[in-house]
Amino acid sequence: MTARTKLWVPILVAAGFSVLYWEVLSKLVQDWASDDNYSHGFLVAPLAIYFVWERRRQLMATPVAPAWSGLFILAASLVVLAAGVFGAELFLTRVSMLGTLTGTIVFILGWQHLGRLAFPMAFMLLMIPIPAIIFNQIAFPLQLIASRVGEITLSLWSIPVLREGNVIVLANTSLDVAEACSGIRSLISLLTLGIVYGYFTDARTAIRVAIALATIPVAIAANGLRVAGTGIVATYYGQEAATGFFHSFSGWLVFLASFAMLFLVTRAITWAVPGSSPRQVPSIAAAGLGVQR
Repeated sequence: MTARTKLWVPILVAAGFSVLYWEVLSKLVQDWASDDNYSHGFLVAPLAIYFVWERRRQLMATPVAPAWSGLFILAASLVVLAAGVFGAELFLTRVSMLGTLTGTIVFILGWQHLGRLAFPMAFMLLMIPIPAIIFNQIAFPLQLIASRVGEITLSLWSIPVLREGNVIVLANTSLDVAEACSGIRSLISLLTLGIVYGYFTDARTAIRVAIALATIPVAIAANGLRVAGTGIVATYYGQEAATGFFHSFSGWLVFLASFAMLFLVTRAITWAVPGSSPRQVPSIAAAGLGVQR
């Protein structure tokens, strides 16, 4: 392959991909801007590009071995795209983007290059909103868990409380733990943060996975405490105070508390399993990947 060919191939691939997925990408960016659950999507793509750049020497050292099987992956991805377009299913059109990238990499560069890029490719899944049917199946149990944690905390605070499903009944008011208060927003963002934080904290895959999984109980506990805090404020200062400024500001507090707990959990994991290869955590990871209300 000549130098001119090496230059034109990525340009043609990028142009073709842009034409094919322009509307899909445009709608995806709109969702990031309008849906607090996925505002972290603006950071996922730049981080994925960084992960690719970090592997540049390994990629250059990997022999180019184009595989025709990449065309089958590409064709299957285009079928998924067509199904998503005709079926008005955004999730399918968005997932097909990653499939198209995968097929293109395999066809032009080979399977070894795809192996080098496995993590950045998988990481980009976090920028795609999950289907509503799955989202709702996750959100409702989280509502119940947050209500339960809030009830227990309020009881320990010696505040009379009665819970009926996801409704917390207090002496002077009642609090409805709605979907927005289920904690799924902070869970999605904290999971993304946990993956990035684990990546830069330790070089071992098992430790990275453990840190990422730790974000789930951390997010649930932090959001349950937020519900309890709302109940405490409502008991002493009234419902307006609890659902006004405090409710909005508590979202920031919850995310900061979640990251603090994740930091402690990470330290506990690396202390319990010595022999880590710590890496410098960039400011973008330390600052968090977007605070959810």
